[in-house]
Amino acid sequence: MLNQRVLKRFLLYRLVLIKFQKLGFIKVFSYNLGKEAGFKAEQVRKDFSLAGIKGSRRGGYDIVNVLESINKLFKKDGERLVILVGIGNIGQALINYVEFKESNIKIVAGFDLDPSKYTRKNVIPVYPPDRIQEITRKYAIKTAIIAVPEASGQEVCNQLVTAGIQGILNFSPVVLHVPENIIVNYVNIRNELESLFYFN
Repeated sequence: MLNQRVLKRFLLYRLVLIKFQKLGFIKVFSYNLGKEAGFKAEQVRKDFSLAGIKGSRRGGYDIVNVLESINKLFKKDGERLVILVGIGNIGQALINYVEFKESNIKIVAGFDLDPSKYTRKNVIPVYPPDRIQEITRKYAIKTAIIAVPEASGQEVCNQLVTAGIQGILNFSPVVLHVPENIIVNYVNIRNELESLFYFN
């Protein structure tokens, strides 16, 4: 089982590999990939070894094969289903995010406390939060996005965990308390921007 740090490095490797592929390269060496992604060649080789990706010192790594292996890590060979809790500004932006479709990521349902959003024309169906468990079971969903105000974040998280969600992308500005087997990734644009002011 690869940890979060390794998985995030693989996402960077994929970006670089796609760039190399567009430039016409067929093979890549660990030092080229590492330099472009911001890691040492030894780290690239170690990560690839953990994932069972093989290459050779003379021939390097075949870009197509490596991309296929990375995509398998993230289950990109099939449609990846997600639910979204919170249909505010962030929620709407996520629903309309074009790159999700290109990556086989599909938000199958949204949930919100506002009844007016249930009948409004949306790209996806929107339900009250008390139907989270029903919908997650219907579609066998294991991943969810939280985009609700701070006050509701933990409560929504608890509902998702009870419904069997195992991975959460959290846009809510609150640290969530979850069981050890639940993975939470945090997205806080304000914090990310504020951290840059330290270097100004």
